[in-house]
Amino acid sequence: MIETTAVRVLKRAAAGTGFGAEGRGSRHAQIVPPGRLSRTCQARAGQLPLCWRPHFAQTAALLELIPAELPWLLCIAFVAGLVDAAVGGGGLVQLPGMFATLPQQAPAMLLGTNKFSSMFGTATSAWRYARHIRLPWRPVLYATAMAFVFAFLGATAVSLLPKQAVRPLILVLLVAMLIYTLIKKDFGALHRPRQIGRRELTIALAMGAAIGFYDGFFGPGTGSFLIFLFIRFFGLDFLRASAASKVVNVATNLAALTFFVPSGQILLAVAVPMAATNIIGAVAGTRLALRGGTPLIRKLFVLLVVILIGKMAWDLAH
Repeated sequence: MIETTAVRVLKRAAAGTGFGAEGRGSRHAQIVPPGRLSRTCQARAGQLPLCWRPHFAQTAALLELIPAELPWLLCIAFVAGLVDAAVGGGGLVQLPGMFATLPQQAPAMLLGTNKFSSMFGTATSAWRYARHIRLPWRPVLYATAMAFVFAFLGATAVSLLPKQAVRPLILVLLVAMLIYTLIKKDFGALHRPRQIGRRELTIALAMGAAIGFYDGFFGPGTGSFLIFLFIRFFGLDFLRASAASKVVNVATNLAALTFFVPSGQILLAVAVPMAATNIIGAVAGTRLALRGGTPLIRKLFVLLVVILIGKMAWDLAH
C-alpha cells in the first residue's frame, strides 16, 4: 500500500517529531496534570503537544486501513446503486468491480463487503419507492419473509451443491423470460393489480422461497426474476414490480449478512464509505425511475436481461 502524505505527517506527529522540526518535539513533551489542560496543550512553533499525540496515532492507524483504491470503489458503488435502484442488477456492476480493484482480498471478504454496502442502497430505494408508490403489501411481505429464511438456507447449501450444475438452468430461464417479455408487448406496461386471495398469497410464499434460496445460493439475476414474477402473477407494472423487488432484496441481503458479519468477512474501512455512495446512487436511481416511469424501466429491464444472458453464456463457455 502506498503511504500517503497525510499518514506520514500523522506518524511523525504521533512520534513527537512535530510538523517542521525534526527530532525536537520529544524534548518539550509534558505530562498534563488536571486543571492545566488548556495551558500545557498549547504547542510551540513546529512542535506537537503530548496530549494530542495519541489521537494522531489513532488517526494514522485508521488511515492505513483505507486502501488507495477507495475513490475508484466509491465510483463503482455509486453506479451500482443507481442501476440497482432503477431496474436491479447492481451486483453486476459492483461485485466484478470489487474483484478487479481488490484482487488481493479473499473472495468471501469481497462478497461480504458487497452485501453490506449494497444493502443500504437497496433499503434506501425501497423506502423511497414506498413513499411515492402504492404497493400490494400483503403478498410483498409474505414473499419477503420467506425470502429471508430461504436465502439463509441457500447460503448454507453452497458447500453441498455444485454451482456449475445451476448455470445452464438459469441461462434457459433468462432466455425464456426475455422472449416472453418481447413477445407480449403489453407485459408490465399497465398496472392491473389482481385481487389478493389465498391463491395469490400462496404464490407469494412460493416465490419468496424460490428466489430467496436462489439468491443465497447463486445470486445473479435475482432482481430481474422478482420483477418478472411480480408482473406475471400480481399484475403490477414495471415500476411497481421494480419497487416490490427492492423490498424482497433487502431481506435476502440481511439474511446473507447474518452469515458474513459473525464470521468477520467484511472490510469495514471499504464497506462503510461504499454504503454511503451506494445510498447516493440509489437516490439518483429512484428519481430517474420515478420520472421515466414504466417505459424506461421496461427498456432497462430488457437490456439487463440481455447482459445477464451474455454473462452466463460467457461463463459457461469459459
